[in-house]
Amino acid sequence: MKSVKEIELFPKPGKKYWKNCQREWREEFIYFLLVDRFHDSAARNPLAFAERHSGFGSVEQLVKSCGGTLKGITEHLEYIKNLGCTALWLSPVFENNTDVYHGYAIQNYLDVDKRWGTKEDLEALVDAAHELDMRVFLDIVLDHSGDNWFYPDGNDYFYFEGERFPFGGWRYEDRPLPVELRNPELYNRQGQIRNFDAYPETRDGDFCNLKAFRSDNSPEAEYVNDLLINIHCYWIRETDIDGFRLDAVKHMDEIFISRFCSAVREYAYSLGKKNFFFFGELIGPDEISTNYFGPKTAVSFNDKNVYYGLDSVLDFPLYGVLSEVIKGVASPERLIERYSALQRNALSRGEYGEFLVTFVDNHDQVGEDFKHRFGYGAAPEQIIAAVGFLLCAIGMPCIYYGTEQGLDGHGEGDWTIRECMFDPGDRKTNVHNPHSLIYRSIAAIARVRQNSPELKFGRMFIREISADGQHFHLPECEKCTLAFSRILFNDEILVVYNSSVTESKEEYVLIDFELNENKAAMECLYGGLGAIPIKGHNEPSRKMRYVKLVLQPMQFVILKASVPVISD
Repeated sequence: MKSVKEIELFPKPGKKYWKNCQREWREEFIYFLLVDRFHDSAARNPLAFAERHSGFGSVEQLVKSCGGTLKGITEHLEYIKNLGCTALWLSPVFENNTDVYHGYAIQNYLDVDKRWGTKEDLEALVDAAHELDMRVFLDIVLDHSGDNWFYPDGNDYFYFEGERFPFGGWRYEDRPLPVELRNPELYNRQGQIRNFDAYPETRDGDFCNLKAFRSDNSPEAEYVNDLLINIHCYWIRETDIDGFRLDAVKHMDEIFISRFCSAVREYAYSLGKKNFFFFGELIGPDEISTNYFGPKTAVSFNDKNVYYGLDSVLDFPLYGVLSEVIKGVASPERLIERYSALQRNALSRGEYGEFLVTFVDNHDQVGEDFKHRFGYGAAPEQIIAAVGFLLCAIGMPCIYYGTEQGLDGHGEGDWTIRECMFDPGDRKTNVHNPHSLIYRSIAAIARVRQNSPELKFGRMFIREISADGQHFHLPECEKCTLAFSRILFNDEILVVYNSSVTESKEEYVLIDFELNENKAAMECLYGGLGAIPIKGHNEPSRKMRYVKLVLQPMQFVILKASVPVISD
């Protein structure tokens, strides 16, 4: 297939589309992986190790394709499922420029890259995930194509005051596909972005050597939008994908995104898929993110109403502060402010604060010269606490592949944080170890979340702490005790973490008075504590309830107030 004109969008004959709508999106726990780095098609055995592994791949291997496949993912879905994950996020799978391994340099939108498999392999993966009650999200790239053409004389051109440069020529005789994209007028042609925080440069320029499509209000941009809508509806039709993660959202016009999401969402509805999910990569403040959000955003485009943009974005502001607090190298003021901002946004934008996709690791640390995963310089207990924090706090938690085994990639270049979970140098071993400390602990916390409506739907409150049980205050120093509650109707769950690496902490932590006035204790759902008595202030007039906790360094606990006072 070479043209969009060949695409069929009526339901695929004989295909039964998955219509599981029982879970809300905020209940999901997402596993994000790079297809090339998770597992190949070889039958391998996991290495045995107690705590963590550094992953596989030399620099020479990691800068090119390592051999991961869609079949390799399908064969290891149980590993992801048993970690507690309910959704899978795949890096882009369409045919890429041959010197690229990550998926974001597409040269053919109509086929899967043969290095990773076939369209049938993708369909089989989605079907197998659905059998395990897991959703599958596909990473897609609407902002740009791969490096499929060049500027005059093959020179690098850079953004300059909105100037539009001449077209040089196509790099390939038969790419990009579909053939409709072989039209120079569909591209911005304004050179590479120098300042990624400057508008309109960051919206109109090329992302490095990748070539930006037009996304303005021109007829050419509307035509590109129509092409991308039909292409991605086709992949829903063929593979039954459950959602899209949109790359590089802030580099595109809001209406371009809203129009795409609205049309694709309607197509998914036509197949009976009622909960198709759109979330975007958008590195910037909430004020920018909200421009791309639905639901029911009142926007008009060419006399057509655009009702619905993205459902969510990745929570980069949280990512920027959480890791330092968990590692005990920053005080929690900014973290507390971040959650306060999410709660304010939730009040004004529906469930905005609860649907943001939260994470502590990712594949692309923009602007950082020294790249590293959260695990770099972190103890296993800190990795467990970081993921545990995401699982218990508001948001839709997402774990980056290998974090559950303690991968700690670091160095100069994106490839350093994109290690292999299998050894490209042999065909015998991997690090899919379900018995490692970090994997087992995350799985245990995920089970608590799965069985606790409070941790999925409850309101969130940062809790005050005290050293003497008399004077309570919000945590305000490095290496502090961090505590928050999730409250759902009449039930409260308390999550507490000692961020000190070396010191035990004896802390009093406030909990809700009215909910716990007649309860005697909190039971420990995770973290190794027994039943903790609920105490009150010595002066009855001070309506307070709190628990006294003794926490070891880096100890993470989950408690639930559920033991009633026994009447005489």
